[in-house]
Amino acid sequence: MSQGSNFVDYVKICCRSGHGGAGSSHLHRDKHTAKGGPDGGDGGRGGHVIVKGNAQLWTLLHLKYRKHIIAGNGDSGGSTLKTGKTGMDEILEVPLGTIAKNAETGETIFEITQDGETKILTPGGRGGLGNWHFKSATQQTPRFAQPGEPGQEEWNILELKLLADVGLVGFPNAGKSTLLSVVSAAKPEIADYAFTTIVPNLGIVSYRDNKSFVMADIPGIIEGASKGKGLGFRFLRHIERNSVLLFMIPADTNRTLKQEYEILLDELEEYNPELVHKPRVLAITKSDLLDDELVQEMKQELPANIPSIFISSIAQKGLLELKDLLWKEINRAV
Repeated sequence: MSQGSNFVDYVKICCRSGHGGAGSSHLHRDKHTAKGGPDGGDGGRGGHVIVKGNAQLWTLLHLKYRKHIIAGNGDSGGSTLKTGKTGMDEILEVPLGTIAKNAETGETIFEITQDGETKILTPGGRGGLGNWHFKSATQQTPRFAQPGEPGQEEWNILELKLLADVGLVGFPNAGKSTLLSVVSAAKPEIADYAFTTIVPNLGIVSYRDNKSFVMADIPGIIEGASKGKGLGFRFLRHIERNSVLLFMIPADTNRTLKQEYEILLDELEEYNPELVHKPRVLAITKSDLLDDELVQEMKQELPANIPSIFISSIAQKGLLELKDLLWKEINRAV
């Protein structure tokens, strides 16, 4: 997943489903039958606007410039009980973790979490019934049929919340991108300035016995992110779908480890109180700068009741132990 405009996690689209076809009011006629009974067929259903999960997609970029999604109309019914052709459906493929919402009410309609999963976003109009449905003992030749139902037109929002096993949470320059680049094949941008990462990055982390898990590097949170400051507010939604949160605090922080951890935790709680109930692991990064005595001192500052580990991505220190810890928490979360 590349940086910049290639990552799109929010689109607003106008969906118009197809009109249903009208039923036929035909009466049977052939060279042997001058006055046959009703044989008008039903109209075809209007096309749906359908959302389908695709595990190969990571962004909504392909929908960014498709503001109007229009499904096909159903055809009218025909003679000899022929049903009209169903209108062509419009299928929108989306990444797993996509939520569909009504743009006017903000109500969540559904979410896509499985590859190949399909949901109808905007249903097409039903086809009208042909006149053969209305024949009876007292009305043997009805000369009327139902019109088709009109389609619907509505504005919807598709919003992506990344699905990952581990989400990296930390302030800018905490070493999140560096860790992801070392333990996976992902190539996030890395530089010595704040907000190097401006979009989420995903990487597949290899583990023992050919196992693996997905790690997501979320853009850095700052104090006040839950109120809209910095980049954090825009991307906090991606943290919601991660099974385990890996809090990363650099060893050279200006605050104490406990203070920095509590600020990060407060921002998550302000955004969504449910996030504080997710399994958490604390990693102290850049620990190659520390000697053993300093490590022992800093361990006294660590928050209680949370697994913690000192690591260095550059020096490849503690990374295998970190994977072991994360794998344990992932399986406990499941």
